[in-house]
Amino acid sequence: MDDRILIEARGITKTFPGVRALDSVDFELRAGETHILLGENGAGKSTLMKILSGAYSPDEGEVYIDGQRVEVFDPRVAQRLGVSIIYQEFNLTPHMNVAQNIFLGRFPLKYGLLDHKKMHADAEALLAGLNMRVDTHAMIVDLTTAEQQMVEVAKALSIKSKILIMDEPTSSLSERETEQLFATIHQLNSQGIGIIYISHRLQEIQEVGDRITVLRDGQLIGRKAIHEATVDDLIGMMVGHSVKEMFERDPQPRGAEFLRVENLSNGKRLHDVSISLHSGEIVGLAGLVGSGRTDLARAVFGVEPYASGQVYLFGKPISSQSASVMVEQGVSLLPEDRKNHGLALILPVAENIVVSSLDRLFPRLFVSKDQERSVAMQYVEQLRIATPSVSRLAQFLSGGNQQKVVLAKWLCTKAKIFIFDEPTRGIDVGAKAEIHAFMNQLVKEGAAVLMISSELPEIIGMSDRIYVMREGRIVAEIPYAEATQERIIEYAMGADEARKTPRPAGTIRTRTSA
Repeated sequence: MDDRILIEARGITKTFPGVRALDSVDFELRAGETHILLGENGAGKSTLMKILSGAYSPDEGEVYIDGQRVEVFDPRVAQRLGVSIIYQEFNLTPHMNVAQNIFLGRFPLKYGLLDHKKMHADAEALLAGLNMRVDTHAMIVDLTTAEQQMVEVAKALSIKSKILIMDEPTSSLSERETEQLFATIHQLNSQGIGIIYISHRLQEIQEVGDRITVLRDGQLIGRKAIHEATVDDLIGMMVGHSVKEMFERDPQPRGAEFLRVENLSNGKRLHDVSISLHSGEIVGLAGLVGSGRTDLARAVFGVEPYASGQVYLFGKPISSQSASVMVEQGVSLLPEDRKNHGLALILPVAENIVVSSLDRLFPRLFVSKDQERSVAMQYVEQLRIATPSVSRLAQFLSGGNQQKVVLAKWLCTKAKIFIFDEPTRGIDVGAKAEIHAFMNQLVKEGAAVLMISSELPEIIGMSDRIYVMREGRIVAEIPYAEATQERIIEYAMGADEARKTPRPAGTIRTRTSA
């Protein structure tokens, strides 16, 4: 990294009707650095990135590229000046091949016709430079998420981009794919390319970043070098309180057994699984990707069949493997993929909230829209769902507010058992704290929570007990007082593998003990 500033924003202000999204914000990116941009949803990150990529014009302030003020700035000008942005939802054409996507709108020609040979050769060279082996004739729809991401990077390099903006680039990547992405980022930095990196994952930013800028409520809160930044500092800057507040809760007395699973197997990923869940407790379910955690949640909820074993609810065996039966009995599942499995995105907030409670709310089969709105408003207020009205389509809410709508749907059913699968994935720190607070309130009121999470500080900070899964089996049950990241990983990976693996950073232990 050198001191040359590739892009600089000075005093950027942007106002939308009723909202000041940015208020006199300064930002800069140096050649060869990865600059992390942190902040809650609504902090102004996306607005700032859209201004730096030419999608928005600021109401006040100036943008400089290579020290020269840019008077007229739109996406075409930004691209010509070397700025590219890779959104979380990739801008690729799924039924065109890799090479066509990389050079879309800029196809090489020979005698006035598309030069297929040169297009594929150039695409292969770009991908090879990123240490990626991808068939340039393959259709985008047939690629993995990581491969599609590399196609986006190659597309940016094909237009000689020197400034690359990445929005939540690891949200759908495995650990190995994330490592490959980080290697690519370091390689791009070594070539003098500057990267603006937006992420909610505090644990990964020290691996990839050089500096960190934090926004809150549209204002610049501070900037730190990566080696100066602690997790406590960053969360304090983002939300105004310490990391301890994210996980603190008063443990409740353990009540009656609500759920018991005995020797559950499905002939695929689940093998002889047994767990229990009591009123008043949060039980964590940890393990590596592919260990069977989600399979277990879906089998218990009745959406995936199991071949053998027994599920007991409130002391009685369940005879039917059916999600509708489980809902009737007071069980809920907040799925990992909330957009596809937890919500009807094209329906209003109100309809999403009452959809699983129609028989209870409207026993005469006539849906009163006034009553629907009234019920929905109760949960919007209770969960502080940020929406202009309950008629707002769910697809237009932020990730954190969408998760609150899913929670509201199950609260409306009067559920007593809540299965949370990655409840805070992809949402900002403030929304995470609110979800944690709702979980605390649920168990305080006598409910039981089974929480799946890939974030070990969250698992350790929120759980009374932790089950660890490996290869479809429960390999350990760890009480809160004995839980550490090292111990969980050791069980999740297997003792022999864990000894060959560098031990992770120290555990954040923040929950208030009884």
